[in-house]
Amino acid sequence: MKTYVSPGQRPDTATVVAVGSFDGVHLGHQALIAQLKAKAREHRVPSVVYTFDPPTRVLTQGVEFLSTLPEKLDLLGRYGVDETIAASFTPEFAARPKEAFLDDLRQLRPRTVVVGEDFHFGRGRAGGVEDLRLVAPEVVTLPMHQLGGEDIKSTRIREYLKAGDVVGAGRLLGRHYDAQGVVVQGDRLGRTIGWPTANIRVPDGKALPLGVFAVVVVGDPALDGGGRWHGVANVGFRPTVSGLDRRFEVNLFDYSGDLYGQELQVKFFAHLRGEQKFSGLDELKAQIARDADAAREALKDVR
Repeated sequence: MKTYVSPGQRPDTATVVAVGSFDGVHLGHQALIAQLKAKAREHRVPSVVYTFDPPTRVLTQGVEFLSTLPEKLDLLGRYGVDETIAASFTPEFAARPKEAFLDDLRQLRPRTVVVGEDFHFGRGRAGGVEDLRLVAPEVVTLPMHQLGGEDIKSTRIREYLKAGDVVGAGRLLGRHYDAQGVVVQGDRLGRTIGWPTANIRVPDGKALPLGVFAVVVVGDPALDGGGRWHGVANVGFRPTVSGLDRRFEVNLFDYSGDLYGQELQVKFFAHLRGEQKFSGLDELKAQIARDADAAREALKDVR
């Protein structure tokens, strides 16, 4: 998939364009992409997603994001989008009048523009679907996608994650929620109690569920185990040792090598328990052993 930061970077050819934040690339976004691809095939032109980094509500409302830009681009490519324009969504960009964004779209020469029916753009959200008809002969709008009567939207997924409900979040995503990050030096406490963990640093603002979870971890295929392991993850503030900052730590089953500097993808499969404070390290160690047993049971049919 080709990626640009502005419409002017791509070749001067006709396209079909879908516009939106695509945060999480959930089932609703996937429905939009399916319509985008169908129209691109009909017109025999490239399918283009025009998206924003960070997602608009991260800037305007201060919410956490579901996908980093690399995660989003990976997903859009996986779902078959030909090209992506990832515009930097700054306060200056948000303050542009709607006419400036329409000029952006004109540069893409869209045969069709595909958006959600509540799509707005420009300063004060002044632009809407009718304005899009000024730049494309066809505008396709999709209603809010639902699953079992529930609206599929990024806000709802964040609510599930805040509650630790990774199954609910995964249901609306159409896949297990995941986080990608680099293994960095921690305080090595886990090694002292027989449960070494990989301390994973994710970008600030990435939404993470708090608690203890059964996870599947994916890394470099050249590593032992083929770069895929089951494990148990703890996301939280480690109250037993008076932790002050949020940590994201994963114990990988049946792996004892050095992972420092490695990039790992952690997929959340099941919530095991909330974070809690223990009387000491012995009690913590015993609980971690029970968590590992519970994670192995939760993942017993996962390959």
